Amino acid sequence: MLERLKIILEDIKIQHTVFALPFALMSAFIASNGVPPLDKLLWILLAMVGARSSAMSFNRIADVDYDRENPRTKERALPKGRIKKSNYLIFLLLSALLFIFSCFMLNRLALILSPAALLMDSPINRFTFMIS
Repeated sequence: MLERLKIILEDIKIQHTVFALPFALMSAFIASNGVPPLDKLLWILLAMVGARSSAMSFNRIADVDYDRENPRTKERALPKGRIKKSNYLIFLLLSALLFIFSCFMLNRLALILSPAALLMDSPINRFTFMIS
């Protein structure tokens, strides 16, 4: 199980989440007019990890057929068969739940808007991108 998690985390480039954190954290400092409470910073951090992980998981699942054909991406875990799609789906679900729970812990508005944030990288968004 840990080996599968390691494969997924490497495949979605979890380390790249760190690059987005300064923007979220700066926003928290600006919204707080100073230093936000530590618990809020923790929930923002977890929300960022959950949102990005679920989005990247969705991308890997949705693009698996394209990734098989692309020389640059054909070595990814899913097209290569190193991991099952079901493992990715479970990871996606858990990541989305982490995001939603983190939003719940932040405030009511964040919770209300959380489904919209998750849908930004949904099949609907992909379809509108493809036809434009």
